[in-house]
Amino acid sequence: MPETLLKKRKTQKAARARVVAAHVKSVAAAHKKKAEIHKRAETYVREYRVAERALVRQRRQARATGNYFVEPEAKLALVVRIRGIIGTSPKVRKILQLLRLRQINNAVFIRINGATNQMLQMVAPYIAWGYPNLKTVRELVYKRGFAKINKQRIALSDNAIIEKALGSKNIICMEDLIHELYTVGPNFKEANSFLWPFKLSSPLGGFNQKLLGFCEGGDHGNREGEINALAASML
Repeated sequence: MPETLLKKRKTQKAARARVVAAHVKSVAAAHKKKAEIHKRAETYVREYRVAERALVRQRRQARATGNYFVEPEAKLALVVRIRGIIGTSPKVRKILQLLRLRQINNAVFIRINGATNQMLQMVAPYIAWGYPNLKTVRELVYKRGFAKINKQRIALSDNAIIEKALGSKNIICMEDLIHELYTVGPNFKEANSFLWPFKLSSPLGGFNQKLLGFCEGGDHGNREGEINALAASML
């Protein structure tokens, strides 16, 4: 048998061995990553349950002793744009642009603080906002979540997309992203900027009266916990 053929077979055998070894290594890494993601998800579920039970216990203790229980202040807001900007002032248009609410029925998450509260009050006639619960945050991310990568709108079809963009912030999967948003963690700004503004549908049954505030039977303004029902009707 020619020596060149023997060398060729030897080279091909070594290449196949490298491919098999790389495949085995990638499968093992995938299994390890999957186990880590499951472990993180279980940790978050326990954390949510502990926090919820603590609130229930505090409410019961206050009621039993005849005291008032002051609910903790919300740290996260969901803001939905419900009106156009025809005839509005440049300041209102600029604030809506800063909030990334460029289209009607767009929605974004906002960290609640003094500055954002003032901004929300100034554009209140054009938005509906409130304090989302865990279910709303999760459904928005899973059902309407898209990433903003190189100014492109990319579907969150794989955890690898999240890990590549936010892995340096210890956010490697959907549950990490949801946890960071819901708890307004230290990397909230990066996680929120990573998401493209949510494009929602018109609510089932339509709006009542956009020109009136929510407290007056209309639609715009702060809905507090009622924002969850609006978000559910727009998914």
